[in-house]
Amino acid sequence: MASYLQIENISKSYGPKILFDRIGFNINEGDKIALIAPNGTGKTSLMRILAGKDKSDSGGKITFLKDIRIAFLEQEYDYDPERTVFDQILSSSTEFTSHLDQEHLWEYELRIEKFLSNFRLDKSKLMKELSGGEVKRVALTQMLASEADFYIMDEPTNHLDIDAIEFLESHLSRSRCTLFMVTHDRYFLDRVCNTVMEMDRGSIYVYKGNYQNFLEKREERIAVYNAETDKVRNILRRELEWIHATPCARTGKAKYRIDAFHELKDRAEQVRVEKQLDLGDFRNASGTPRLGTKIIDCSHLSFEYDGICYLKDFTYNFSRGEKVGIVGRNGVGKSTFINLLTGYVPDDSANGVMTGTIERGESIRIGYYHQSGMAFDEDQTVLETVNDTRLLGRFLFPHDMLDNKVGKLSGGEKRRLYLLTILMSQPNVLVLDEPTNDLDIVTLNILEEYLKEFGGTLLIVSHDRHFLDRLVDHLFVFCGEGVIKDFIGNFSEYRAFIKGYEASQEKARREKASSVRPAAGLQSGVADTGNVQESVTKTSKRKLSYKEQKELEQLEKDLEALNTEKASLEERLSGGSLAGDELTRASVRIGEVMSLLDEKEMRWLELSCL
Repeated sequence: MASYLQIENISKSYGPKILFDRIGFNINEGDKIALIAPNGTGKTSLMRILAGKDKSDSGGKITFLKDIRIAFLEQEYDYDPERTVFDQILSSSTEFTSHLDQEHLWEYELRIEKFLSNFRLDKSKLMKELSGGEVKRVALTQMLASEADFYIMDEPTNHLDIDAIEFLESHLSRSRCTLFMVTHDRYFLDRVCNTVMEMDRGSIYVYKGNYQNFLEKREERIAVYNAETDKVRNILRRELEWIHATPCARTGKAKYRIDAFHELKDRAEQVRVEKQLDLGDFRNASGTPRLGTKIIDCSHLSFEYDGICYLKDFTYNFSRGEKVGIVGRNGVGKSTFINLLTGYVPDDSANGVMTGTIERGESIRIGYYHQSGMAFDEDQTVLETVNDTRLLGRFLFPHDMLDNKVGKLSGGEKRRLYLLTILMSQPNVLVLDEPTNDLDIVTLNILEEYLKEFGGTLLIVSHDRHFLDRLVDHLFVFCGEGVIKDFIGNFSEYRAFIKGYEASQEKARREKASSVRPAAGLQSGVADTGNVQESVTKTSKRKLSYKEQKELEQLEKDLEALNTEKASLEERLSGGSLAGDELTRASVRIGEVMSLLDEKEMRWLELSCL
């Protein structure tokens, strides 16, 4: 397998904080790697160095062993708010498009339109009119349409709705691209990646396989390391006895042994005790106010803003201890809904029109973690923001970080600090709007364990399928135009239900079409000549001539072949693996095939109805 990239001795630090020091690794063609590390350890910095956006402090060496094209998806996409979606992508792709002739430029534009369609984006819409999730889909369209050899992706699923995540997941899992990404989405990681790379305390560890395999092998690695430490401690104990029994003024011949003793002492202190986010002080049993019988009661609740209906005639009484997941596409009103429930009114919703009633119980204490809620003073230190060293330590902020300015923290570290401020209020109603964005997987696992035992009422807006599956009892599914459906079960159960429903609807549609037009059975690409011939016999009003009978038989063969070709072309076009010329030929051919199908089906109908 060809090597794409070799990294040797690269380092990065910010002030006194060393993110990583002289690390190295190799990436081969076809590798799909997920990088895992705690927040603040330099994942984004490493990706920027690989993409050529930043430099290693120690020099080091980054060698691309093939002449490959790289596409980099950063967390923040830089755009002109006055451009249309299509113009924005083209204007941001000049480094790529400047080398294309007119034919290949046209092919690139076709690919852009294909991905915009898959991501449900209007190419003529202005960038300033897009939500955060829609902007992310524009950035992804630009990357995927480039058909680069090597994708570097920093949290590709952040801010995406579940439909967009599932499309991206399907595309990348089928693609032959080489991929290096950071993600907190464990389902996405498992279904896309074939390798997990861990950055831990300045070293790189590579695990072939999925996320579960990584967890098992990592635990084995740490156990082996600690077993070796125990052996070193036994040796150290003997050396310590020698040191105490031997006067320091002995001859220089013993100096090497004294030096070796100090090295052993350093190694013996390196036992691996995994840091864990300790949320014990925030348990319901440790002082959280008890909930009364009334939590939040909604009666015929509706909300419109700028002529758009986000909520229509919603009636529901929340109960003590229930855990609700809130899902739906970007922009359908999920955040608006929980803003209404909590009484939080952002500036851009102040002019909305609400009807119906919301009654909140007197005993409720709401903790609301929302996407725009981090209002920190960036010049304050961590300790000035939360003046409790014990709680900060339990939230993975050690003493050497307490004097750090908040503005110097990574995005994930800020989110963790924000979550701490929410839980410090000891809420009995906890509302979380996209809590998994920017948090590392270790933090997410511990947060999940806490939320599973949370005794209050929990409402979660999330696109993280693993997070929802572990925590919620039922879902509010936002369907658009203000409609909310209540589904009993977790997210995977909901998706299985939807796919089963869609399959039954498709089957019913096909059966209905088959009863009206027998030839429709050919649309699946498999000829059902027995049913077709039986139907022809029943509907014939006169006997076909020999020539017409032969033509009909040939039409059936042609329709079978065309439907098979159509299915093959659709699979190839959606696979994302076609080169430029192949993509053009396939696009032109599928148009020809569909025209031929229409023409031959019309003739088939004429003959079958004679």
